[in-house]
Amino acid sequence: MPFHTLVMSVGLLVVMIMHLKGLDAQQQPLVKGLSWKYYESSCPKLESIIRKQMEKVIKKDVGLAAALLRVHFHDCFVQGCDGSVLLDGSASGPVDSEKTAPPNLSLRGFEVIEDLRRRVHKQCGPSSVSCSDITAIVARDATGGPDYSVPLGRRDGLTFATRNATLANLPSPFVPTGSLLTNLAAKNFDATDVVALSGAHTIGVAHCPSFTQRLYPTQDTTMDKTFANTLKGVCPTTSTNATTFLDLRSPNVFDNKYFVDLMNKQGVLTSDQDLYTDKRTRAIVTSFAVNQTLFFEKFVDVMVKMGQMQVLTGTQGEIRNTCSKRNSNGSVISTVVEGHDIESF
Repeated sequence: MPFHTLVMSVGLLVVMIMHLKGLDAQQQPLVKGLSWKYYESSCPKLESIIRKQMEKVIKKDVGLAAALLRVHFHDCFVQGCDGSVLLDGSASGPVDSEKTAPPNLSLRGFEVIEDLRRRVHKQCGPSSVSCSDITAIVARDATGGPDYSVPLGRRDGLTFATRNATLANLPSPFVPTGSLLTNLAAKNFDATDVVALSGAHTIGVAHCPSFTQRLYPTQDTTMDKTFANTLKGVCPTTSTNATTFLDLRSPNVFDNKYFVDLMNKQGVLTSDQDLYTDKRTRAIVTSFAVNQTLFFEKFVDVMVKMGQMQVLTGTQGEIRNTCSKRNSNGSVISTVVEGHDIESF
């Protein structure tokens, strides 16, 4: 067997073993109220219900893998992991809505989460599992990436996040690494966390307006010329809203090739490519590019960490009977998250 084939086979075996056994995320401390075995008695089939259905969903539409992972990201970064991004309506009308704020207009997959909620509540009873917990499990199972234990016990929020809070708390595709590191440090993420989170771009697509400023009127010098010409073919003008894969090499596979792209000046977004340009994160990018196992380990760590941001537990919030609306009919409460001035997406 040729050496390169042997290396590839061993690498695939490692990934398969990691996926079957799961990575050891359970060494991480948990927020009070969360547990690794939260539904062990009340809904023991929860994760098998979700995983089995997600296999069918992704087989039908592989693009939903990145979309559903992104829903979890956007939920957690605005007001914490409380399912607020799933809510229809807003504090003061449709103009001031989290779901319809510019960064969230391209989100999709809400119907998948609601369908899973119906399946889970049918099996385990009404008000048995929160929409925010379902969203966190879906983010893991949608990607086909590393398997890991998800701490559970989140409750769904009763408050709507405003449009301004959404804009203030979601990173922009145009932001340089320095600003990204500063702003995410305020949310307790270090440089390794930031690079690992960015690795989620190993799947998914980007719309032309999020990167054409790197092509026109002059080409960004940190972008490979051949790659730039390819992107110009996808986006012949700055107003085109077509899409391109974020990972050139294996766009529908959750792996470490995104980091290989960055080393070859083939990152699509400014916020991606600058991770390799900036000396503070270049070595981390390189380490993930040459060691997929290391990337998976750090990605699991940061996903568990992110999934505990400002969670509601115990008697806080509620468990929604429909993910897109609150159970109560009381007055709508507006909330402005303590923003850290992260540029709008």
